[in-house]
Amino acid sequence: MNIRLLGTGAADGIPGFFGNDSVSCYARENGGKDVRTRSAALVDGVLKIDFPPDTLNQVQRNSLDALDWTALLFTHSDDDHFAVDELQYALFPFTDLDHLPYTIFANRQICEEIRGRYPDWPIELFETRSFESFTHGAYTIMPVRATHIADEDCHNLIIEKDAKKILYATDTGIWPKETFEFLKGYRLDLLVIECTDGFNDSIYNGHLNIRAVVQVVSTLRLEGILDSSSRVVTTHHGHHGDARHCDLERAFSPHQIEPGYDGMLIEI
Repeated sequence: MNIRLLGTGAADGIPGFFGNDSVSCYARENGGKDVRTRSAALVDGVLKIDFPPDTLNQVQRNSLDALDWTALLFTHSDDDHFAVDELQYALFPFTDLDHLPYTIFANRQICEEIRGRYPDWPIELFETRSFESFTHGAYTIMPVRATHIADEDCHNLIIEKDAKKILYATDTGIWPKETFEFLKGYRLDLLVIECTDGFNDSIYNGHLNIRAVVQVVSTLRLEGILDSSSRVVTTHHGHHGDARHCDLERAFSPHQIEPGYDGMLIEI
C-alpha cells in the first residue's frame, strides 16, 4: 500500500495568500518543499482523501487522472478540505459522464451539504461515523474521532489493506480519551499527523504544534500502537508556525519523525 501526500499545507497554504511572515517569504523565494498546497492525499492511486480548493493544481502537478479514483473520503467540512463547488466539474456539462465516477464517504454535515448543493445529481453518497468501519473494495476504513470542530464528527481515518494500516490524522488536536483507548487495538505501519502550529502555541485546541506531535507519537509508541518499524510523517503545516521544512527536519529528527512535503510518496 502507498500514500501520496498531494498537499501538506494548512488552511491558506504556504506561502500564505497575503502572508508576509518569514516562512511565506522564504517559500516564495526558495520554492521546493517549502511550497505547500492545502492538505490532501491519495492511497494507491484510487482512494482520494479530502477535496481542497487546490485539487486541480495537485492533479496537474502529479500527472494524475481523477477518473482513476474509486472513492472520495472526507475528514471534515472545513473549506480547505471540502471545496464543494469543485465537485461539479465531474459531470455534465463539464464532462460526458452521467454519474459521479467515485463513491463519496463523509460525515453528516458534508452529506447534507452535498445533497443540498446537488439535489438532482446521481451521487453515491454514504454517511460515515466515528468508530464505525466500512469497506470499499479491498480496503477497510475506520473513522476515529478527532478533536477539531465541537459540533461536528470530525474524522481521522485508519485505512487497512492486506494487513497494512495507515492512520491519516489531519486537523486533529489532542485526541479525546475514547480515541486513544480505541487505538490500543491497532498496530500502525504509518501515521500521517498534522503539525499546523509548528514552533508556536495556539489558543485553539483543534491543531497540534511540534511539541504536541512529539507527545502524541511518544504515547503511541509506549502503547505499542507504533513500533520500531512504523513510520511517522507530518502534514498540514501553517506558515504562522514559524517553521521552514529544514527547521522541521531538525526539530523532528531526534524523534524519528519525518516532515512531509507536497508530492511525497510513502510506501508501506
